[in-house]
Amino acid sequence: MVKLLVVDPYPIVSKGLELVFETTRDISFVGTLSDGEAIFDFLKHNKVDVILCEIDLPKLNGITALRKIRKEHPEVKVIMFSAQPEEVYALNAIKLGAAGYLSKTTDIITIKDAIIKAYMGSTYLSEAMTIRLTQSKKNNSGTTFFKKLSNREIEVLKLLTSGKRNKEIAQELAINEKTVSTYRARLMKKLNVTNIVDLVNQAKQLEL
Repeated sequence: MVKLLVVDPYPIVSKGLELVFETTRDISFVGTLSDGEAIFDFLKHNKVDVILCEIDLPKLNGITALRKIRKEHPEVKVIMFSAQPEEVYALNAIKLGAAGYLSKTTDIITIKDAIIKAYMGSTYLSEAMTIRLTQSKKNNSGTTFFKKLSNREIEVLKLLTSGKRNKEIAQELAINEKTVSTYRARLMKKLNVTNIVDLVNQAKQLEL
């Protein structure tokens, strides 16, 4: 039986999933958490097979948590479960080691199938995303597809958009503050802006 942990800041989402899976024979709901930092204390004391994790989490965002989970608990499979645009985050999450990416508009049957697939060692991507990936490879347009941003650049941009300063971003990502400044400069160049206000506005237009 798959031991499932849900990490989401909204109780209605966590409770809804708990009610769904409490009657499922092959998935055991072991808990819910509302922030990224709490994941690691939970994993110290509980057996978890699959984590269904939102990207927008307080204290530690889902992408940063994913990096840390893959490093400290490689046996745990992580599926990103978010309202954030799939075309921006899905493949970057997979590159970082996620076992799948699910939109919050996904139906329950698909969510269950993705959890089982992840538990069995496979990776889940929606049919639409799989088609887009295939087309981007055929057209040799990978850089456009990824919006020319690396995984870390997307993390930094996400945190800048949330209003965090360089020092706070450096602390959350466990990197040097000077490195954050370097990422900011790269982001401005890639998104063709000259100041932080325009950078944030551009990120919002991209729905990051």
